[in-house]
Amino acid sequence: MLPYLALTTFAGGLVWRYRYDKLGWTARSSQLHERRLLGLGSPLFHGGILLTALGHATGLLIPAGVTRALGMSDGVYKAMAVGVGGLAGLMTLAGLAILVFRRLTVRAVLRASLASDLVMYVLLGSTILIGLAITLSGNGHDYRASVAPWFRSVFAFQPAVDAIAKAPWAFQLHALIAWTLIAAWPFTRLVHAFSLPLGYLARPYIVYRSREASRGQALD
Repeated sequence: MLPYLALTTFAGGLVWRYRYDKLGWTARSSQLHERRLLGLGSPLFHGGILLTALGHATGLLIPAGVTRALGMSDGVYKAMAVGVGGLAGLMTLAGLAILVFRRLTVRAVLRASLASDLVMYVLLGSTILIGLAITLSGNGHDYRASVAPWFRSVFAFQPAVDAIAKAPWAFQLHALIAWTLIAAWPFTRLVHAFSLPLGYLARPYIVYRSREASRGQALD
């Protein structure tokens, strides 16, 4: 039930936000207030998130039988998952920690923060911490035999609840918070992830002239 409620809220929230809050469809850049910490934390966070998303897509959407058929043993797959997943998780966590520290210590950035930012950081941080702990702990549970089949079954509209029930509580908690984050996504600054600057492709060039150059042309 939770996945469908989260996905419905996610889709409905995106439609509502686009129709009634287009001006708020942004990350509300605070670069003018502080650049050093932002320049360090933002690339770490976004790069880590991208690697994490790719890793989740591979692990949850591709059945174990496919990787085995391609000649990749379970041991090799697990080593790659721990290595790449651990790196992605550490990058994401480090980037998020820097961005949160920046938001709390830079007064101008803190003043521009909203309540939704706090909710977003709590959900993001919890999801990342639990996922990283699962990845690095090496508890031996094969999530491709429990979490992955359940995740795919949700989109087949035949949720295999028994499959996720076999997973340890940490996996279930990770999934619970992740679905909650998806439901809250459209109502936070994370909505900017769905903004594609396609207008820039057709926009005419902007010509910048210095005051000195303009003054010289006027004298001529």
